[in-house]
Order: sequence, then structure tokens, then C-alpha cells
Amino acid sequence: MTKPILYGADYSVYVRIARLALAEKGVGYELVPLDIFAAEGIPAWYLEHHPFGRIPAFEHDGFRLFETSAIARYVDEAFDGPALQPKDPRGRARMNQIIGMLDAYAYRSMVWDVAVERLEKEAPDEVLIANGLRQAETVLRVLTSLNAPGPWLFGDQLTLADLHAASIIGYFLKVPEGQKLIAAFADIQAWWDRIASRNAFAVTEKAD
Repeated sequence: MTKPILYGADYSVYVRIARLALAEKGVGYELVPLDIFAAEGIPAWYLEHHPFGRIPAFEHDGFRLFETSAIARYVDEAFDGPALQPKDPRGRARMNQIIGMLDAYAYRSMVWDVAVERLEKEAPDEVLIANGLRQAETVLRVLTSLNAPGPWLFGDQLTLADLHAASIIGYFLKVPEGQKLIAAFADIQAWWDRIASRNAFAVTEKAD
């Protein structure tokens, strides 16, 4: 069986989610760098891997996938290693609910409206940042309400929901506003401290 191939950039939140799943499963893989924001545009060959020109895309023994959640679930189910999804239907549904919530409400607000706006704009839009922080606060409140007793979002089992949240929140914490808001949610702060200390998190950190 050949090594899986992951196409994408190390700065990408969603590429990191896939990389975290691979790392937690102990799967060796090849990361093919692909910058969708490069001046020359998206290479034509890549559209065969992802018809919408987004990242990541994935290939394993001739089997191709795009969409991060599909890739992460495949990695969990196709390779040996610790299970990253609950076995019971309700637990799996709750995991999928959290992932869907993060995609719909956390990614845009935490990453683009707050972190990217603060880090990359010469004149950040303070109204956009303030609105993003309000949305982020709602996300963290809901995460707290759904958090089961134990070290991870589902108690004793680390799941794909933890990896999804870790990548998005990790970017949010690059700015002081993100750090301040997380500190107001003690359970989420404690969860973050645990997941940020894992080897998988360290090896997928973008080098500055």
C-alpha cells in the first residue's frame, strides 16, 4: 500500500485538519505544496483533484477525495490506529453536528473576520472584527454546552471534532482578542491546553 498524498498548503486550517487526522492515526503521507492564492493562479492539473480549486485534496492508491471531512473520515476508517469517531449513532451524530457548526459559524468568524483581518490587513475593519468576536463567543458557548465530562469534547475519546476545533481555534489564538475570549471559557481553555500539547499538533504547526 502506497503512502497517501495530501495536496495543500501548510497555512491552511483545513489542510491542517486532514494532517492532524493522519498524524493521530500514525499514517505517513506526502504533502504536495499547493498555494491557491499564488499569483499565477491554481494549476490546471489540480482541478482534476479538486474541481472547485480548493484545498485539501487527497489521493490513496488511486482513490481520490476532496472535502476535509470526507478525507478525515476516510483516514480514520481506512488505516489502523486509535478510532477517531464515536461508535454509537448518537455520539457520531453529535460529532458531525459540532463539525458542521464549526464549518458554518466558527471558520469564517474566527479565522477570516478576526485573525486574518487583524494579522494581514494594514487597516483592519474593527466592525468586522467585533462582529466576528460576537459570533466566536456564541460558538464557544455552544461548545461548552455540548462538552462531555473528560479531557476531550466527547469525554475520554479524542475525535475528529477535537481536531476540527483545534485547527480553527489554533488560528484564532494567533491574535490577542482570540486569546482573551478563550480564557473566558475555562473548560475550552483547559481542552485547548491539552490538545495543543499533543505531538500531532506540534508536527502540523506551520513554520513561520
